[in-house]
Amino acid sequence: MSVTNTSGRRKTAVARIYLKDGAGAITVNGKDHKVYFPTLPLQYIVNQSLEVSELTGRYDITVNVQGGGVKGQAEAVRLAIAKAIVELDAEKKPALRAKGLMTRDNRMVERKKPGRAKARKKFQFSKR
Repeated sequence: MSVTNTSGRRKTAVARIYLKDGAGAITVNGKDHKVYFPTLPLQYIVNQSLEVSELTGRYDITVNVQGGGVKGQAEAVRLAIAKAIVELDAEKKPALRAKGLMTRDNRMVERKKPGRAKARKKFQFSKR
């Protein structure tokens, strides 16, 4: 029994996963993924890579995720699972790529600049 280890990132969230043969249990930070990600859209995001590659229920997945918010964490987990699936079976890559699951979404929050109210917003201009 081999274990596939990959990582996925989104915004400031980093997910490390360990994928092995099993009954389809997904554990995130020691909790079931339905407890850790309580809403259905987040659960769908986590399972999306498995559904696209038609491997739902074939692997047990253990996830360590940290940083960011719940949506960023869910998307980091999705990317990590997609990368692990491709590592096991390269023929699944075109289907995952077509759904945009193999691409690391590199959009980040823009930093606040000095002398400004926020990243781009300026303080109100007063002529006098």
